[in-house]
Amino acid sequence: MVVTNFHRRYTGVSATVRALVPVQRQAMKIGLLDWGRLGLSANMRWWHLLWLGWTPPSTARFRIWHARRDIEIVVGLLLKTLLRQPWKIVFTSAAPKRPGLWLGMLLRNCDAVIATSERSAQFLASCTQVIQHGVDTSYYSPPPNDELSRLKTSPLPQGLASVPCSLAGHYWIGAFGRIRPSKGTDLLIEALIQVLPDFPDFSAVITGLCQNKHQKFAQSLQVKVVNAGLAERIVFLGDLDRETVRSCYRRLLLCVAASRSEGFGLTPLEAMACGRAVLVSGAGVWPQLVDPQVGASFQTGSVDSLVMALRVLLRDPQLLWQMGINGRQRSLQCHSLQGEANQINQLYARLMDWGSGL
Repeated sequence: MVVTNFHRRYTGVSATVRALVPVQRQAMKIGLLDWGRLGLSANMRWWHLLWLGWTPPSTARFRIWHARRDIEIVVGLLLKTLLRQPWKIVFTSAAPKRPGLWLGMLLRNCDAVIATSERSAQFLASCTQVIQHGVDTSYYSPPPNDELSRLKTSPLPQGLASVPCSLAGHYWIGAFGRIRPSKGTDLLIEALIQVLPDFPDFSAVITGLCQNKHQKFAQSLQVKVVNAGLAERIVFLGDLDRETVRSCYRRLLLCVAASRSEGFGLTPLEAMACGRAVLVSGAGVWPQLVDPQVGASFQTGSVDSLVMALRVLLRDPQLLWQMGINGRQRSLQCHSLQGEANQINQLYARLMDWGSGL
């Protein structure tokens, strides 16, 4: 089995590969062809493919090539058809839209196509299996001695030395992901400006990378926050490392995901695994995952709907806390990374054993 990551920048796909491969390796021997420096062991080189690619594994007729990008499918097809190596090509699709002509043609030549949600499966001409993303529930977990009474007084996460002291002693609302229009960052800022003056116990943190092309967008949001007099209660933390992100999840009372569009959207699941309530738009897979037991939803793209939902939730911190407890249990039962890895490995095994598309 070979998993591919043909992208220099660390993206959501990269994060998926980085999380899944070590768990999959607990049951199977899996190589990684990595352009993104994910830091995982047993990286392969191109010469491995030329040296070993014609030799099937000792217990099966075929090897598995698992792609998540179109260029990765292309390379797998070249190995399979041009060099006639014994590969079965698996592709994972998260996009909630119909593939373009190019990708659609490539998918018709894959031996198995995984959709990460029922919604994304509806746009595929053929879907072998729906396997939802999971999260590492041992890593994304509540902090020790987690109690609502301690949340406002808990220390600020390490690595956030520049955070205003005003955030101490407040409940946190948090948003995670890229800073750009598709993520709905502007919707959340508009809603927070309206809502926070009526809820003095709450502040908000916005995290995530902002690319150069979205710098003006981010700056306009910061100007709005300053003009509203909320610069010490709505704080942009920038791009954070994985450990600091987890510390921020643990400090939250509510995680908000306001995307206008989303492939899958892992941040609400990560927050749930940390025992935190979630408020989501109707993008991605979120309508299938979030119900009143673990959080709430609002109409995609609507500031008014988001404002209304925030006002209802922030009135009752105890309710938010109970939603977080429920979310943690839901994550353990239904959304673990181990469960996702097991299903993918089982699909690999079926393809290798029977030697034909499913």
